[in-house]
Amino acid sequence: MPVDLRLPAIRDALAGHEHERAELEHVDRRAAVAAVLCGRDEDTEVLLIRRAERRGDPWSGHMAFPGGHVEPGERMVDAARRETREETGLDLRRHGKLIGRLDHARAVARGRSLDMIIAPYVFELASLPPAFSPNHEVAEVIWAPLAPMLTGASHTSLEYELDGERRQFPGYDVEGRVVWGLTYRMLGTLFSVLHPDWEPVDW
Repeated sequence: MPVDLRLPAIRDALAGHEHERAELEHVDRRAAVAAVLCGRDEDTEVLLIRRAERRGDPWSGHMAFPGGHVEPGERMVDAARRETREETGLDLRRHGKLIGRLDHARAVARGRSLDMIIAPYVFELASLPPAFSPNHEVAEVIWAPLAPMLTGASHTSLEYELDGERRQFPGYDVEGRVVWGLTYRMLGTLFSVLHPDWEPVDW
């Protein structure tokens, strides 16, 4: 399945994508994340964080896009920029350019749907940022190439205990770390925009 993963092609695909919007007036909580892209020769890499291990955090230790809750009166895209800067030190107003939006997603924690909508925004780096400076919420910052995920080369599964039962969830292996759950689903949305016939690997 040949797909052009260079930034100009991704930019063009996102420009023609009409993202699905949730009815935000019926949702109590809102969040926003940033899928930050950086071109690497014939491929493009996406910025991921590994969340710090924190008691009480349903996403403790998970791989994710930088992002978080939208503050009262704040635009969702501004929340994505603010949270990215707070969590990684990357200033998207200075170093990034907004190139698209992905479908709104409902947050899920421990197998249960939450009354929270997450808006994913896609940015490309207009210039290389200085070194990352993650805050206490982030254990590490990682660049992950898109090609192995889109083609299924890095597809894997994660065993997770849910309601006392061990279950297998699909994911991507990124240098030994598994991207699964909501971030896995949002990456799938991006891949379906880049290639209309794309389907996740049957596992």
